[in-house]
Amino acid sequence: MSVSSVNGLTVAVTGADGFIGSNVVESLAAAGASVRALSLYNSFGTHGWLDSLAPEIRDFIDIRSGDVRDPFFVDQFVAGSDVVLHLAALIAIPFSYVAPQSYVEVNVTGTLNVLEACRKHGVRRMVHTSTSETYGTAQFTPITETHPMQGQSPYSASKIGADHMVEAYVRSFDVPAVILRPFNTFGPRQSERAVIPTVIRQALDPACAEIRLGDLSPVRDFNYVGDIAQAFLLAGTAQLAYGTAYNAGSGQAVTIREMVDMVKQATGTNKPVVEEAGRKRPSNSEVFELIAGADKFRMASGWKSEIGLETGLERTIAWWQEQVQAGKLRPTASYQV
Repeated sequence: MSVSSVNGLTVAVTGADGFIGSNVVESLAAAGASVRALSLYNSFGTHGWLDSLAPEIRDFIDIRSGDVRDPFFVDQFVAGSDVVLHLAALIAIPFSYVAPQSYVEVNVTGTLNVLEACRKHGVRRMVHTSTSETYGTAQFTPITETHPMQGQSPYSASKIGADHMVEAYVRSFDVPAVILRPFNTFGPRQSERAVIPTVIRQALDPACAEIRLGDLSPVRDFNYVGDIAQAFLLAGTAQLAYGTAYNAGSGQAVTIREMVDMVKQATGTNKPVVEEAGRKRPSNSEVFELIAGADKFRMASGWKSEIGLETGLERTIAWWQEQVQAGKLRPTASYQV
């Protein structure tokens, strides 16, 4: 299966202004798709990371501002598209403890709106973005799609609800929808609320004397965003079973502590690492081990993670060095602000 299968298709992408979404948009444009990109409306008239795309890409993308929580807007956005890649979501786990209702409204109700629009307009394929967090603490590894779902944070619970809504629409209304479940994704443009960018930023930022983190013991399967973007293109075109989930991950994992050591070595810093209680999840909410069993998706689509963690970190660090040199850092290195 080749990503060239999207050539000539009209592909609508929700959450296109975000970290993964903007990378997916770039990959779609490079593969010859006609891209319709949803950017969350704001009064500044900005379009998130879509504004940073090269003009030769951005000028040929149909960018529309709106909100997946509005069913009327979503209906218009989906109409006339062949494939819908649904990435719009609230994803920051720490904030889900503070504002859980907003996660239900965006992640569950927003997904419902997209499903209903896909049903009405007869799209060829909808790809819904899930998360490895739906599995909770691993009962076995590598984690396959048969692993039980466990809502260990309001965020993961909202994504479980959205996944089940997709399954229900497939069974109830024959909506041609599949569920892509990426494991931890990293790369340029990622928010500092994620562990790799916050480590890199603190390692590079002269104003940070230390690298402050939460628990260093959890194990994660990190995947470079370019690989995950290709997974989305394949999920939109490969012969997959509707109403079921497909993991996208490398099957290779490291502890957070090991990842931090790799970043320190690559950046040449010897800053001490400090574990802060305020950065840790509640004890029963932490997910301690996420390692992907992705054979199901690999066999169906031919996809596999190509870019290793070391190479991916080098590329991500290079991007962050550009941000530091350009003075584009947020005013504070605390992800909680």
